[in-house]
Amino acid sequence: MLLAPLMLTDFTPRLYQEKLFSKAVLNNSLVVLPTGLGKTALSMMLAAHRLKAYPDSKIVFLAPTKPLVEQHHDSFVKHVSLDEEQFAVFTGNIAPAKRHDSWNKSTIFFSTPQGFENDVMSGKILLDKVSLLILDEAHHAVGEYAYVFLAKKYMQQARHPRILALTASPGTDVQKIQEVCDNLSIESVQVKTEEDPDVKPYVQKKEVCTIAVPLPNSFLEIKKDLEACMNAKLSHMKSLGYSSGKKVQSKKELLALQRQLIVEMKNGSRNFETLKSVSLLAEVLKTYHALELLESQGIRPLHEYVEGLVSQAPSAKTKAVKNLVADSHFRNARARIQVLIDKGVAHPKLAALSSLLARTFESKPLAKVIVFTQFRTTALTIEQEIAGKIVLPHLFVGQAKRGSTGLSQKQQKEVLDQFRDGLFNTLIATSVAEEGLDIPQVDLVVFYEPIPSAIRSIQRSGRTARHREGAVYVLLAKGTRDEAYRWSAHHKEQRMYRVLKNINSQLVLKKPEESLQRYVQPEESLLVFADYREKGSAVVKQLLDDGVKVNLEQLSCADFVLSSRVGVEMKKVADFVDSLLDGRLLSQLKDLKQQFERPLVIIEGEQDLYTVRNVHPHAIQGMLATIAVSYGIPLLQTKDGKESAQILQAIAKREQLENGREFSLHFEKRNLTITQLQEYIVSALPSVGPSLAKELLSHFGSVDAVMQATAEQLQNVSGVGKTIASRIRTVLQEKYGSSH
Repeated sequence: MLLAPLMLTDFTPRLYQEKLFSKAVLNNSLVVLPTGLGKTALSMMLAAHRLKAYPDSKIVFLAPTKPLVEQHHDSFVKHVSLDEEQFAVFTGNIAPAKRHDSWNKSTIFFSTPQGFENDVMSGKILLDKVSLLILDEAHHAVGEYAYVFLAKKYMQQARHPRILALTASPGTDVQKIQEVCDNLSIESVQVKTEEDPDVKPYVQKKEVCTIAVPLPNSFLEIKKDLEACMNAKLSHMKSLGYSSGKKVQSKKELLALQRQLIVEMKNGSRNFETLKSVSLLAEVLKTYHALELLESQGIRPLHEYVEGLVSQAPSAKTKAVKNLVADSHFRNARARIQVLIDKGVAHPKLAALSSLLARTFESKPLAKVIVFTQFRTTALTIEQEIAGKIVLPHLFVGQAKRGSTGLSQKQQKEVLDQFRDGLFNTLIATSVAEEGLDIPQVDLVVFYEPIPSAIRSIQRSGRTARHREGAVYVLLAKGTRDEAYRWSAHHKEQRMYRVLKNINSQLVLKKPEESLQRYVQPEESLLVFADYREKGSAVVKQLLDDGVKVNLEQLSCADFVLSSRVGVEMKKVADFVDSLLDGRLLSQLKDLKQQFERPLVIIEGEQDLYTVRNVHPHAIQGMLATIAVSYGIPLLQTKDGKESAQILQAIAKREQLENGREFSLHFEKRNLTITQLQEYIVSALPSVGPSLAKELLSHFGSVDAVMQATAEQLQNVSGVGKTIASRIRTVLQEKYGSSH
């Protein structure tokens, strides 16, 4: 028996888990293991081993969602023989000071990557003592996802680094898997499938079925109108020299055509034909989405979408929406949709779903079911339709978005606990329930619509047959995109298994180079203040990667402050044009000019400034002239976050090192009024900032009154709680030079 299980209680590893463990001990590993077969158990084994090898070290376990984080925490507390206070969950609800205190006291930490990334970026957490970094759902480690940054910093800082990356579905092509391996410094890829002899005894039987329903004639009439609308736009584009004019085009083809048009505009082609085709294609894509809703979701979601377009049309900044809602075919479809709404007509899938659930609960009264759907509107419709004497449904959706239903992460956990306890028997879930959640006794998973993603399809199916037999049913509408999506996911899944079979011979895995950064303290270091809203940007990550000290603060103006006289407003190309349209830009420039002696604007991105929005070039040229001449603010353009970071470092070096200027964030502002100076002084108090400074001054009347207020009096101001009041009084009363 290997060393690790000696620290684990009520747990006996399976043979395949021991094999995976023996490889993970020696190398940074990506472990691909089907859902429900014990990836968390493997992580516990390795965590126990690393703590025995490095007793004073720490373990960090990251997972994409808070419910999943809580789930892993509960598993570790149950099986790893440490005192409960040695386990800590980091969430956004815990104050940074408390997280820092917990970091010093506890041993094993569970967090979402975004929250943990903030603490690492701000320097509140150093990774030097972490002996194991566990990354659940590791297929996310691409692009700018937080896993990528954290893994890189970890390998730079840790004294004894080891990474364990876990996933059930790493992707359908070698390039995607290679990217994950590169980003996580993976040295070994271990794959287990349900067909492996040592895994097969633990795999539960899973029945997979499809229920196909025909669309009624009333739906087909709406479909005919929408297709006529779309085909007319495509024919018009063909006459302009774009599009094949085919009456049936896939979304993939339409998006490829959109990319082609963007490239042409970027290369200077802004003639009538190109610009008109861009607008027509926008109409086509909106109509295509309406068709998808009709075919796979039903009348209610379609009605909401169409009416949303109609309400946007009068104030729309582009002509595409206005032209679409004025189209005769679109108007006909809208009228037919309204008739069906008034009659209460539903998609035939709903009747099929109700029948399936009735059969399930009649044969097995204590069964548990999860119904997956893409859209919250559809989830609400399903809940209303299936609720009855034997079907007790409950929504399970992500956090609230503007104008929609949502559950906080705390509410999500409560819903899952109630589902496990049997307070209701049917969970109607969107994508938030697809990943990782361990709901052991699910008997049936229903796809309300097929999805073309193999990863998401595998994740959905994996919610059943974890500890006992289960079934997966897929509902689809005959002769629609549902059928294409169903086969697309099936073929991608088969391709993934073929890729995984020979994955180790196709990947190039390199031993991570030893980083000297953890041992070397730079002689000279740059300091950059960044607005906290920039915390996830590529610019901040690149600055940190280059060894720059970045302090995240609530800045009243500017996105980056490089010295007492240089403030930088950073704009993506699209945001620059948007801020021009909504008037934000001039206000921001005025504040920037007033506060900094050497203000600067950086426009980031390779998009064409003149074509990213439907704005006349003269308007943009006029704004550029105003910034450069009237405001006297230089403009620089960079292609990406890396180049922007290099520019910021060059300026910061000149300001801080070469010219030897002292630098702090709270420097004297230029030409401020008495009111502005008062706000400025009060905003320097801990956890106050510009907005709360105004509240304090309005309440007490003067700076002097604010400074003399007791902690109890401070708490009478909206936004000031016991903690903030205490910190303010401590700063004001503490003897200068104390160690606090």
